[in-house]
Amino acid sequence: MPEHTVRAPMPGVFYRRPAPDKPPFAEIGATVTEEQTIGIIEIMKQFAEVKAGAGGRVTAFAAENEALLGPGDPVATIETS
Repeated sequence: MPEHTVRAPMPGVFYRRPAPDKPPFAEIGATVTEEQTIGIIEIMKQFAEVKAGAGGRVTAFAAENEALLGPGDPVATIETS
């Protein structure tokens, strides 16, 4: 199956949830759309959404919640159809 790697658009701290008491944006096995938010990155109190970038099924997260990422680091893998 073809795969799409979601990459960090900027450096910062990656969060899988919009807030500590909220559910994750997406779970492994979830079906996502190209424009769906699967996480956020925070740098200096500025937040940027991380979009899936391709429609399909999330097969893995390469970045743990609260991981420090650099620009272009892998965030997740999506199996496309």
